[in-house]
Amino acid sequence: MKPISHHFVSLDFEQIWDLAPVSLWLEDYSGLKRLFDHWREQGVIDLAGFLAEDASRQDQCIEQFKVLRVNRFTLDLFEASNLEELQSRINDVLRDDIRNCVTYELCELWAGRMGFETQTFNYTLSGRRLDVRIRARILQGHEAHWDRVLLTLEDVTQEEESRKLLEEQQRYAQSLFELSPVSLWVEDFSTIKILLDEVRACGIDDFATFVQVHPEFVGRCMQEIRVIDVNRHTLQIFDATSKPKLIEQLDLVFRDEMQDTFKLQLIDLWHGKLFQQREVVNHTLTGHLLHIHMQFHIMPGHEADWSRVLVSLVDISARKKAEAYLEYLGKHDVLTKLRNRAYFTEEVNRLSRKGPWPVSVLAVDLNGLKQINDEAGHAAGDAMLRRAGEVLSKAVDAPACVCRIGGDEFVALLPGGDTRDAQAVQDRIAELLELNNQFYPGHALSLAVGAATCQAGEALDQAIQSADQAMYRAKTAHYQQQAMERRRS
Repeated sequence: MKPISHHFVSLDFEQIWDLAPVSLWLEDYSGLKRLFDHWREQGVIDLAGFLAEDASRQDQCIEQFKVLRVNRFTLDLFEASNLEELQSRINDVLRDDIRNCVTYELCELWAGRMGFETQTFNYTLSGRRLDVRIRARILQGHEAHWDRVLLTLEDVTQEEESRKLLEEQQRYAQSLFELSPVSLWVEDFSTIKILLDEVRACGIDDFATFVQVHPEFVGRCMQEIRVIDVNRHTLQIFDATSKPKLIEQLDLVFRDEMQDTFKLQLIDLWHGKLFQQREVVNHTLTGHLLHIHMQFHIMPGHEADWSRVLVSLVDISARKKAEAYLEYLGKHDVLTKLRNRAYFTEEVNRLSRKGPWPVSVLAVDLNGLKQINDEAGHAAGDAMLRRAGEVLSKAVDAPACVCRIGGDEFVALLPGGDTRDAQAVQDRIAELLELNNQFYPGHALSLAVGAATCQAGEALDQAIQSADQAMYRAKTAHYQQQAMERRRS
């Protein structure tokens, strides 16, 4: 076998060096070695601290880096025409806040390591920033003097820009999540999917009936909701001081009425509805009830295992209160707080169809309201109407109700009440009138009352007319009695 010619080995090395697709630097650190030895003789132990005391000491170290050779890839990368230009402008390559990285490299060598690996940045001669990954090694046989050091620089600018872009996108997404004015929850429903799959594997087809018969299954699924993250607004509306505090006390949030709505949610999931929205009821950690509009969405890419679910909650408690108030206004008289004429009409229609029979009716009229309005003003008249409302509301108990159907006209409906029940209510009204007049000074409150009872098969409207006629007779008798008393006086 012929020996390999050193001439050809040298030629091969030259070609490999010059054509290598990576930046190669051959440097001489012997001056740095001598400087380190000098500092050790002076008693320096902590190089990092020593360099931090005086910035010029790091400059001294950098001046000891002697570039002996670079390859063509390096010249192209740093936009240099030749080695001499690169050497003469090395301070343009190593500038700005690169000092922290250089300190790390120097400390690695100070500690006796024969090389280092780090990621930093340099600049091309035109000023373009390069993110680079550096690997350096003191060559074998040169460990004593550090006069031959091989460095490779890998341009990772694009990789670093991609990483920074990804980090920025992640920060952006996290900011959208955290600062959203809507309560956002990221949850894991994977165990719930497993439970549903197990039920399906048992041959269950009618899941709605299954959860109706087995409510404990719904409770088990609720316990398997895994909350991964919530945003800041969630903490605010649920009165939680921190995310861990909320997650630890989910049993205070998901309870009571929530089981019924969660059952509907499970039925939808059973039928493949991965996006849902409905109104639900939750509770804050301090016990306040929240009316919530919920949107539930299994996130894209997680349809197979339901391991990521996004739930958005909008607090509609204020809207619900407004709706309840509007509903109240629609069926109540604002002045007396009794039911109004609209409710009276609906209730008469309902009782006429369904009973229960018998139904007794009390027609009630406030005596002397016109005189009070004329003599003391409408404010005084309104006060008398409010007093009438107080008396009548306390005189009947549910399911009976009292309605204000006109200016000074009231009707009490007593479902299932016979003539004795009607008389008992009349007696109760008389007792409460006496107490009311003792409590309020000034004009005495006086009510004219007439009663009638409607049996099954009879017209309720006729009973209302009969009670109204009886009330007018009582009212006439009242005014006649007043006239007689005035004549006597």
